[in-house]
Amino acid sequence: MEKLKQRWGINSNWQIVIIFIVFAITGSTAAKLAEPLTSFIGLERETTNGFLYWTVRILLIFPIYQVLLVFFGWLFGQFQFFWGFEKKMLKRLGLGFLFGD
Repeated sequence: MEKLKQRWGINSNWQIVIIFIVFAITGSTAAKLAEPLTSFIGLERETTNGFLYWTVRILLIFPIYQVLLVFFGWLFGQFQFFWGFEKKMLKRLGLGFLFGD
């Protein structure tokens, strides 16, 4: 636990608990929101090729997750941590230009 706190630059075990809760809520919410969006664009699980359906759904989940991660981080008082986490992740994906880097 100490290595994780040091790596993430946080001070307390309570902060780790909050961060894990935010990750869990964000992932679940993003996956749940992607379902009606795939239906809205006309892709149904039963009638669409599985590869196409899951590819589109995962591509939808990604931006939803990014926005929700910062939102839930802010809601739980951990905006600074998640904003830094978000920027680092997007830079690694080659999207650093979004932040002027």
